[in-house]
Amino acid sequence: MYVPIGEILIVQQPGKVNKLLCAYHGRRFSQEGKFEFMPEFYKAQDFPRACDNLHKFQLKNLGPHLFVGMSPQFDFASVLKLLHERTDFLPLEQFKFEPALSKDYLINAHWALYCDNFLEGFHISFVHKDLNETLDYGNYTTEIYDYCNLQIGYAKNDVEVFDLPEGHIDFGKKVAAYFYWIFPNMMFNFYPWGLSVNIVKPLNINKTKISFITYVWDESKFEKGSGSFIDKVEREDEYVVEGVQKGLKSRFYQAGRFSPEREKGVHHFHKLIADFMNDDNE
Repeated sequence: MYVPIGEILIVQQPGKVNKLLCAYHGRRFSQEGKFEFMPEFYKAQDFPRACDNLHKFQLKNLGPHLFVGMSPQFDFASVLKLLHERTDFLPLEQFKFEPALSKDYLINAHWALYCDNFLEGFHISFVHKDLNETLDYGNYTTEIYDYCNLQIGYAKNDVEVFDLPEGHIDFGKKVAAYFYWIFPNMMFNFYPWGLSVNIVKPLNINKTKISFITYVWDESKFEKGSGSFIDKVEREDEYVVEGVQKGLKSRFYQAGRFSPEREKGVHHFHKLIADFMNDDNE
């Protein structure tokens, strides 16, 4: 996949095109990003050169979902491999984007605090009454990998669960949801009804936008189970995260300890941030 050098938009609207054309000065490229023509450059020496082609970026996919690496700092393919291990049985190509169920949330808090909140199930029994009634908190688990982690929500009572095929790593278990986090700011929440993708976007040090992008596979299961009250859970998370943001400003605030059992994901996140910051300073 190609994008323009300098991030000038070549294709500004959805549609089908035979050529990529810069709307500013008319520079033309093939669909593969190779330079073809530029008006008023007939007398330019040594033109065109290889650097006049569009830059090529790495492209990875998870089913129909495409990921472009601007400047990859780790092997994204290894992350997708982990997602494939548990979600390959899902027909992602059949998941339908639902704009009416997708929305943005603005939170008056630092983006990392929102990630902290997502990365632990410790608060579920205190903050999310409805969610706590559907998930078996005692068996809630977190698995840590190099640049992502997975929280598995097991069902309690008669909650909707995945119909896992024989041979699946979790076959025979009552899995209500897979919550994947990919460093630093993406969440992929798989439910029996479909998928909710969450993108955490820092706006400034005290404000964050969270984009919820919803894909529905089985509408009959949408109102059931752990993913049936996403908006309510999000509002509850906003309340506590904004409270933490205020608490951090207290002159009496001190950093605390991590729960070895329930905050492995948060510790993992903080370690990755520290590692990348140290690399940048070297």
